[in-house]
Amino acid sequence: MKRRELIGRIALCMCAAPALGLRAGHAAAAPATGSRHFEYLFAPTNERLPLRIYVPTNWDGAASLPILLMLHGAGADENSYVDGRDGLLMKLAEQHGYIVVSPLGHTPLGAYGNPLRLPAVFGESAVAAQQRAAVTPERQRTLALSELEVITALELVTEEYGADRSRTFLAGHSMGSGGVWHLAARYPERWRAIAPMSGPFLDRETYPFERIKPLPIFVTEGTGATPSLEGSRALERYLREHEFDFEYFEVGGDHGGMVPMVWPAVFDFFDRHR
Repeated sequence: MKRRELIGRIALCMCAAPALGLRAGHAAAAPATGSRHFEYLFAPTNERLPLRIYVPTNWDGAASLPILLMLHGAGADENSYVDGRDGLLMKLAEQHGYIVVSPLGHTPLGAYGNPLRLPAVFGESAVAAQQRAAVTPERQRTLALSELEVITALELVTEEYGADRSRTFLAGHSMGSGGVWHLAARYPERWRAIAPMSGPFLDRETYPFERIKPLPIFVTEGTGATPSLEGSRALERYLREHEFDFEYFEVGGDHGGMVPMVWPAVFDFFDRHR
């Protein structure tokens, strides 16, 4: 899907925003706070898709809050990372004052537009080339719709809650980390900072690094996460050698277990760039 077509479809989805019914009560009422799980109409496919959000309960209905788009891993859904570890993500969002948007990505395996997956981590360019060459027209449609859906969900919630567009943050884990790298390069002007977790799914030979050079980047990894660990370490060396605005943080967890271990540091990193 070409970029111009994608932007046009986003505009089409935005036209459907009044039908979402996100606001509680009459039209003049402020949108509800706390944890919310609902469906909205995704216009390009005429589907009702699930969306999970969290809005700090102390929001006064007027302040323009920072907003975080969180992309889940493969096979998970819009609830998995919000509810995980006794709602740690929600607790941190409440503490730090962020709106969280957690979309499905159209399907649980949509991948947010990025065709790469294990073992095509950073440094495995031959494998990455094979995976790109194997993308069928049907898979390309799935990737494009997944990218479109998460951007649409972000736009809808940003508009509904009057979130601060200049403080829009992007994070994701595993497949969602691949989505972070993809969306960061596609829309670099949209993000204040990014935090990919345990998923270095970008190809050194083809990734447009110059597009993300201005972005603050916080890469996290678990020492028990193989084979992504070696890819993340290779990526760390590359970003440092090329003087990116970059921090790298390893914790003693496996691929899934590292997520709650790094969430506090991710919010601290975002706070430093608010």
